[in-house]
Amino acid sequence: MKIYQSRLFEKKVKKMSKAEKDSLDREVRNIAENPNIGEEKKGDLKGVFVHKFKLKTNLYLLSYRKTALDLELIMIGSHENYYRDLKSYLESR
Repeated sequence: MKIYQSRLFEKKVKKMSKAEKDSLDREVRNIAENPNIGEEKKGDLKGVFVHKFKLKTNLYLLSYRKTALDLELIMIGSHENYYRDLKSYLESR
């Protein structure tokens, strides 16, 4: 399975510490092994899955899309305004 990152995802990951990146890598591996681990969204975000997990004490949301052969990591961030930002990012593409 090929894993792709959006520009928005790359920018957020670049700002993370080494320990946070290691935890994120574990979560991405979990998603790659079981793509249905996240919750599929409805309405405007249909086809997008969101996986919730903790880094240190903060709750993060990671959105992704899956196809038969690929996994696209779209966005990562805290819950505040997450879905609004995700929706506007997907509309702008």
